[in-house]
Amino acid sequence: MIRVLLADDQEIVRTGMAMILSAEDDIQVVAQAQDGLQALEQAELHRPDVVLMDIRMPRLDGLDALRHLTRPHAAYRPQVVMVTTFDDEDYLTRAVAAGAAGFILKDSGPRLLAEAVRAAAAGDSLVSPSITVRLLRRLRTAGSAPGTAAARPGAPQLSPREREVVVLLAEGLTNAEIATALSITVGTVKTHLTNVQAKLGARNRVEIAAWAWRNGVAGQGT
Repeated sequence: MIRVLLADDQEIVRTGMAMILSAEDDIQVVAQAQDGLQALEQAELHRPDVVLMDIRMPRLDGLDALRHLTRPHAAYRPQVVMVTTFDDEDYLTRAVAAGAAGFILKDSGPRLLAEAVRAAAAGDSLVSPSITVRLLRRLRTAGSAPGTAAARPGAPQLSPREREVVVLLAEGLTNAEIATALSITVGTVKTHLTNVQAKLGARNRVEIAAWAWRNGVAGQGT
């Protein structure tokens, strides 16, 4: 059972998401919060697996609550999915750096909402890949040429296979899709990503993908 906390200052939004998710056999909404401070309190009390977090909330906004939940030495760190609209792109770029596990639009339908929760809990895909990849493309610096990151002094040294896995991850592919594309097993994909995560000091897949876009590893030919 995937335990979920909903954080949004609009009661109608929380109620709608709760109704959708509670209808799923494998998802349980354990708490709701109307602002960032309450979200932190409820997260500490209920220890959800996934937090669906609005960005713009009173008292403490979603970005600050996200930073607290994903701080490096936190004893408990849930997967935090930012619930947003397309006009939040500047906020979302900051959310990538703060450790968001992915993004989903507020007007996503019931199927996508449930899939987003499952993807975050499993950690085997970017939540809402089309949105996440669109945002990550903005992280690519003007001076970075695709494929040059490994040659830079002090850059993490990834093996050729690790780089292939990272490039596909950064394009939004799931572990299963990466495995198919490279003719390897899903278990091997997971092993490569675990090694990459350790080398980069990344908290989740989004941070691996962000590193790839920022350093020109991803986006070759785009």
